[in-house]
Amino acid sequence: MNLWCELAWLGGDEPARGVLLTIDGDTFSAVAADSDPPPDAERLAGLTIPGLANAHSHAFQRELRGRTHGGTGSFWTWREQMYELAETITPDGYLPLARATFNEMALAGITVVGEFHYLHRGGNAMAEAVIEAAAQVGIRLTLLDTCYLRGGLESFRDADASAWAARVDELRESSMLRIGAAIHSVRAVDAVSARVVANWANARQAPLHAHVSEQPAENEACLEENSATPTETLAAAGALTKRFTAVHATHLTDADVALLGGARVCLCPTTERDLADGIGPARRLREAGAALCMGSDSQAFIDPFEEARAIELDERLATGVRGNHTPAQLLEAATAGGYESLGWPGGGRLAPGAPADLVNVSLDTITLAGTRPQDAIAATVFAAGPRDVNRVMVAGRWLRTEGTDS
Repeated sequence: MNLWCELAWLGGDEPARGVLLTIDGDTFSAVAADSDPPPDAERLAGLTIPGLANAHSHAFQRELRGRTHGGTGSFWTWREQMYELAETITPDGYLPLARATFNEMALAGITVVGEFHYLHRGGNAMAEAVIEAAAQVGIRLTLLDTCYLRGGLESFRDADASAWAARVDELRESSMLRIGAAIHSVRAVDAVSARVVANWANARQAPLHAHVSEQPAENEACLEENSATPTETLAAAGALTKRFTAVHATHLTDADVALLGGARVCLCPTTERDLADGIGPARRLREAGAALCMGSDSQAFIDPFEEARAIELDERLATGVRGNHTPAQLLEAATAGGYESLGWPGGGRLAPGAPADLVNVSLDTITLAGTRPQDAIAATVFAAGPRDVNRVMVAGRWLRTEGTDS
């Protein structure tokens, strides 16, 4: 299959023109800029970018829309409302809910999702529902099976870390599925058990994620229990490799930032706003060497463009400085950064050998009409939304054609 793109992002601040993408099966076999369209090529107007990666999702929380947004409260009061919802979800009910969530993601340009999965009622039945939902939609999935041992609900918990590992070992990967691990948080997993999870992930070279320092109270409790911050506790457990992703990383010390410089950080700005979590030090983390990615987390709404630009815009509010991250850096976080976090190395790029995942963005919508070609990357990052997504391809297959689900 040949696709000829009017404009395509191959990296850098501006798009390339006349890009010919050759697809062999489910991968790109050749990418050539400044090309004339061959007779057999399908032409894509507007801007073509790599598939967008949602590195942190709790699919079931989509059902909280509207239920938790009125009144006053905090993260902790929201958590009680989330628990009430979680108690009602069954494997049979989870399939249509997760499918609807993943469909919304696909229509927004998301081609791979990392599901931070801790609904364990019925063993792996809930996990199998999530896996089936992603398969029915046709997007890639990394199931980040989450160890949760204390606190929370009984339905979240395994008996111990060894029981968690034995259960996860029953899950099988496929061409569209990766199995990774997650430590829910230092609140939910003690330091000794965190090492068991880290060892499991390290032995399999699998992605490992954890909620880190989302709330000051988490830091205070961890200091009291371990005489260390959550980041320091996870580092001591052997978790902080290049395959580790700290989710949120909102309330960090300078030492924490330095430790995360060899890992990854997933920011979820729409959820962090919604839950009044705060604004994380994204620029300091990036400058320390951490690779950034982004996620929709609680599904307050699903818009990967908003998550990407909010990394910059929210930090402007916190710092009083514009231009902490360039449009290209934000798009990198939304594409390759997320793919690498989720265990799909080489993904999130329009390059030979990469998975044939892409998003075609219209530049003649009411939002983006009048965009100059040289400004297409900045305009897309800072103004586009799901309404501007024209077509989505995953593994060489179109998921969306002319604004409809195929």
